[in-house]
Amino acid sequence: MRQRWQGSIMAVAALMIVGLLCAAGGRPAQPRLPGAGAVIQAAQYPTIQAAIDALPESGGLVRIPPGTFEIAEPLIVSKSDVTIEGCGAAAHIKNVNTQGKSALILQNSSGGENRKAELWRLRIANLRITGNEKSGHGIEARRINEIFIEGVTVSYHGGDGVRLYYCYEDPRICDSLITYNKATGLNLIGCHDIVVASNQFEENKDALRCTDGFNLCMTGNNLDDHLGDGVVIENTYGSVVSGNMIEECSGTAIVLDRDCYGVALSANVIAHNSGGGIDLRDAHGCTVAANAFTIMGKDALTIGPNSGRITVSANNFSDSYIGDAKTKRAAADRAAGGMVLDGATDVSVVGNLFAGLRPKAVTVKGKPSESILFSGNLLTDTEADCDKLDKSLINNNLGLKK
Repeated sequence: MRQRWQGSIMAVAALMIVGLLCAAGGRPAQPRLPGAGAVIQAAQYPTIQAAIDALPESGGLVRIPPGTFEIAEPLIVSKSDVTIEGCGAAAHIKNVNTQGKSALILQNSSGGENRKAELWRLRIANLRITGNEKSGHGIEARRINEIFIEGVTVSYHGGDGVRLYYCYEDPRICDSLITYNKATGLNLIGCHDIVVASNQFEENKDALRCTDGFNLCMTGNNLDDHLGDGVVIENTYGSVVSGNMIEECSGTAIVLDRDCYGVALSANVIAHNSGGGIDLRDAHGCTVAANAFTIMGKDALTIGPNSGRITVSANNFSDSYIGDAKTKRAAADRAAGGMVLDGATDVSVVGNLFAGLRPKAVTVKGKPSESILFSGNLLTDTEADCDKLDKSLINNNLGLKK
């Protein structure tokens, strides 16, 4: 009897152990992994800020559960090697502050002005962060190196959606939705080696501004319905804006200004923007290639008097013609601007197609534009001012009327 009783107890104990193992994920408990960092479950804390503050100085991961979490003061992250991660748009941080304060601030505890007090390797992922017209920025990062923002929805803020201030080394903003912010969707100030890829921007004031920076790589983004400009790049060199859809901005799709140089604008679709397509206001050594400029409300491409040494090649400037002598757009919506040379110098315009443009494929205005190569272009159902160019070479163009 004793052996049978002891065997029964052992069997029950074994079942209890198995149950505990199953509850823990089906694996037996193991010794703590050497080097493992902190994982903070925010649901176990009274506030999200308390969860962030629970991180050790070495950093770690804070997981945000599903739910809507109202905040009236900024959430502040002041340590390196920190990830703040939610479970997608179901993890919603809602900034109800009405005194212009940001929702999430990332900076060293000593402030964001001292380059010797930078933070490294912060990641914000899989969250929704919203504000209101009287709140500040959505995500405000100051002097954070290797910041990574992915899968984040940032909407309805009174300031910028995402503002990166001198996040100098390798900022990455990918696969995010940045919409309906009163200022700029993504504002990059003094950043370097920047990747902006596969994001959607809609109805911010401007979609993206990059000032005083280096090496912006902006590719595969969709920009729509902005109340100001699409992409504004100033005092930045060595950059590429490629493979983006930029549609229906009230302002200009792409602006290069204030000593830009070495920038390639290529393979973008630039469509139906009211204020213009690409405006090179102060740019040198830049390429405009293989873009589709379609039904532009104003000038598709403007090269101004402070710009030069520009290559314009293999672009399509067009209206909404769809064949069989038909255009897609109604009579009141058939604007289709061409290229404007306004006192420009040293510009190569080769191998482009200009079709159905009004008033002209090429308009020359302002002080004389000179040293222009206009060669190998095709002009259909449009006219051009090429005879007004000074000290230029114009040859081998098909359809050009003199």
